[in-house]
Amino acid sequence: MFVSAEIIAVVLSAFGVVVTLGTSMFVGFAWCVRRIDAVDRKLSDRIDAVDRKLSDRIDAVETKLSDRIDAVDMKLSDRIDALGHDLTEVKISVARLEGPVPRLLTRMR
Repeated sequence: MFVSAEIIAVVLSAFGVVVTLGTSMFVGFAWCVRRIDAVDRKLSDRIDAVDRKLSDRIDAVETKLSDRIDAVDMKLSDRIDALGHDLTEVKISVARLEGPVPRLLTRMR
């Protein structure tokens, strides 16, 4: 079987084109994957930074709110204690105004 030089050149050229296209597709795909990983890394870093910042702000607000709630609790406790003391004094005053408890049976003198 006789194969001409032109046929060999065409086969080698086709093989070269297939190898070139396959290599360029592989390199292009690898570049896309690397680029996506870089973007993903950047986004992950930004999201982590925002998450830390928000966590710090939420912690600060929570601390401030806890302090305010504790202050209100102390203030209300003091007022309730003072009100209880005043109520006890009013009870004593009313008892003094009413006098002793009347007895049903009295002694004759």
